[in-house]
Amino acid sequence: MNKTEMLKKNYEFKKVLTKGKFFTKKILEIVILKNNKNVNFLGIAVSTKNGKAFQRNRAKRLIRECYKNLEPELICGNSIIILFRKNFKIENIKFKDIFDEMKDIFEDAKILKKEEEI
Repeated sequence: MNKTEMLKKNYEFKKVLTKGKFFTKKILEIVILKNNKNVNFLGIAVSTKNGKAFQRNRAKRLIRECYKNLEPELICGNSIIILFRKNFKIENIKFKDIFDEMKDIFEDAKILKKEEEI
């Protein structure tokens, strides 16, 4: 199983956000940057414009769980930042919506392993 480290420092986020490649869908924006290491780095950001603290925390929990389910299928060596779109209401969000959208973006970014590699 892949090991994933969390991006925590501001300079780590800035580096990925400035040099990474953006992929956007209805709910999520994902920025991906190759890191030439054998682990994936994950950062999650939800704006205060999305709702109160308990709603933002719920969104982060859902994103983390979706990522955890997709993690075995991901190619190692990427820094990934997942941003929750500001214009989307958190109250209406479902796990399946986030999971499907995240999988689509990872397929577009070509960081999902092919089926014979899994």
